[in-house]
Amino acid sequence: MKARTGIFIASISALTLVFCAKAPVWAQTPPPTPAAPVATPTVSQPVAAPSQDSTNDLSLAVGKSVVLDLARPVTRIVVGLGDFAEAQAVSPTQILLSGKAPGETSLIVWDQSGGRQFFNVTVRPGTFAVNDQLDAVRRELRTELPGQNVRVTQDNGVVFLRGTVNNLTASDRAVTIASTAGKVVNLLNVNIPASEAQILLKVRFASIDRNKSKQLGINIFSTGFGNTIGSISTGQFSPASIEPSGSLPVVDDLNIFAFYPGINLGVTIKALEVRGLAEVLAEPNVLAKNGHQASFLAGGEYPYPVAQSSGAGVSAPITIQFKQYGVMLNFIPTITPRGTIKLQVSPEVSALDYANAVQIGGFTVPAITVRRVKTEVELADGQSFVIGGLLDNRETDSFQKIPFIGDIPIIGKFFQSMQKNKTNTELIVLVTPEIVNPIEAGAPVPELKYPEGFLPPNSGIPMHTPDAKAAGYAPPPTPATIPVEKLLESMKPETPLVIESGFTSGGGTGAGTAATPAAP
Repeated sequence: MKARTGIFIASISALTLVFCAKAPVWAQTPPPTPAAPVATPTVSQPVAAPSQDSTNDLSLAVGKSVVLDLARPVTRIVVGLGDFAEAQAVSPTQILLSGKAPGETSLIVWDQSGGRQFFNVTVRPGTFAVNDQLDAVRRELRTELPGQNVRVTQDNGVVFLRGTVNNLTASDRAVTIASTAGKVVNLLNVNIPASEAQILLKVRFASIDRNKSKQLGINIFSTGFGNTIGSISTGQFSPASIEPSGSLPVVDDLNIFAFYPGINLGVTIKALEVRGLAEVLAEPNVLAKNGHQASFLAGGEYPYPVAQSSGAGVSAPITIQFKQYGVMLNFIPTITPRGTIKLQVSPEVSALDYANAVQIGGFTVPAITVRRVKTEVELADGQSFVIGGLLDNRETDSFQKIPFIGDIPIIGKFFQSMQKNKTNTELIVLVTPEIVNPIEAGAPVPELKYPEGFLPPNSGIPMHTPDAKAAGYAPPPTPATIPVEKLLESMKPETPLVIESGFTSGGGTGAGTAATPAAP
């Protein structure tokens, strides 16, 4: 096998071999005709043994050509994919191979002895095209990221980005621009971002509940008047309960009770006027980092029984579970590109209500009065929104009488009863987000004023690590830049904090423990 350089210009009468990229083309081998040598690289390949196949690798760039020198005359040439490369015989023992487009293909050559040679052809992008692409990428980077040091190189079709950009947005833009030239490996560094903003949410619950009720009714009873034991009642208020023995237990201490033993006649009068007032003012304040959730609970958890399933004829076991109540606040603040603060907020104020309690298996389970708002609003720093408001006025009148007798003037009043209830509820919920900074080191911190002093400390030593720093101590310097992948890793959400009972809007439940079997 020999190698030499040159492009052979063969005359038409010397060679009539025609090549087709998509189908094999046959060529005759006339006597060699001298050709003037030109500057084209040639590649000499080893002569294959008769009736044996051989495989070789070829690599060239787009727009470049190589000449293959063969030991035996060629009878047939086939190129697998003509879109990538083109081959033609320039003499009985020489083939000119030219690159057309980047890619891979195969070249198969048959000689007169019946042997075949296989060539794995790789066509690389041309150096001019690659440099032109990189120049275009560099121009776009200078336009989109002015003043930022971004270097672009390419190796084997892979684009490498190096340098320093201001933020992750600039890094993403650089990758997008560089991807037009091929696969991108991002080796950029990013300036260390400033600390995220801290948002303080101030919530103000203001509630007033007023109620007024008036009750008036008369129940008449007899323990033997006219040899009759019985009572007359409108049924609105519980009448006196006369036992068969003639005794009369008093069941309501608020009743006006009168009994005349001489005539065995008595009366209970329900005359009661009630006024109630309940005022609530709760102002929970919670601090959270931009985009992170915060929760607040000032209250408690009350136990309530839950009956579990059991087999037939077996008393159901009772499990104790817990439900939260009090002043609760859950919210997520997000600072928008406009500089405003978007809030997902759910404040709640709840309290135990024993007036509407129920009895279950010997347990008294109180009801819960709840005032809850769940909404999403957007405000500027320091602005306020009334996210909830309520004005509720109610009046209930109930009147009962015994027919006919209750219609008699004056006397009929003794056979009538009435009850009036009036309620008034006023409620507003106000939210105010503020972007705040931490208290500087050494500055005084807020403290409560206690009405009574505590006992003096017993040990007289600080209950924390000593504040004094070692001589010459200095905190490690903060780096100016950081690799993109490390910054992204630091921005991933932390593992959620696991606590025994979660802060859940509406009151959460905790795991229970078995208590006692249900009462039969």
